[in-house]
Amino acid sequence: MPIMQCRAVLFDLDGVLVDSRRSIELIWHNWATSRGLDARPFLEVAHGRRTSETLHLVAPHLDTAAEVAVLDRMEEIETRGLAAAPGAAALLRQLTEQQWAVVTSGSSAVARLRLATVSLPTPRVFITAEDVTRGKPDPAGYLMAAARLGHAPSDCIVLEDSPPGVAAGKAAGMRVIAVLTTHAAAQLEAADARLAALSSLRIRPIAAGSASLELSY
Repeated sequence: MPIMQCRAVLFDLDGVLVDSRRSIELIWHNWATSRGLDARPFLEVAHGRRTSETLHLVAPHLDTAAEVAVLDRMEEIETRGLAAAPGAAALLRQLTEQQWAVVTSGSSAVARLRLATVSLPTPRVFITAEDVTRGKPDPAGYLMAAARLGHAPSDCIVLEDSPPGVAAGKAAGMRVIAVLTTHAAAQLEAADARLAALSSLRIRPIAAGSASLELSY
């Protein structure tokens, strides 16, 4: 069984801790239909990216700020199709507040709604879209989370599900474990390891009272 050691685990939210794929698809489909657009090109790149960056990539002719505001309002009330990832609650219960953080491309309001809806705790260190000027694959969010936890990037392991997220973790100088929930293994080859599901991961202190963690999968 492969083993990694670290001092902190940095989780992406959607596709890692929260299964929100159906909810995200509902939102983009409803928004696209109201604009006479096809949702598929947006959904192909939306996972792991901030809404503004998805719009810039797919529909740069739109008023990005106005459409982000519309999509944000939709996300801030949509709870259909949300569920905690199997194993997420058990993993988080094993970590102290200094040992984990969330780094998400979503807004603070949406991220907090999703955690609350699926009964997962809100971390002390919680990096959202509003905290960075550039989203994933830029490493800023992960570097900020490590700094706020007081850990060196090399002492952190990232849990991600998307190519932009994996790229962000690697650019931050961290090891990355990819969960195959929204993308195929071939799209996540840059990760140091790949898991079929978060429930395959085991986390425990290296020794009683130790601040260091051992991850096995």
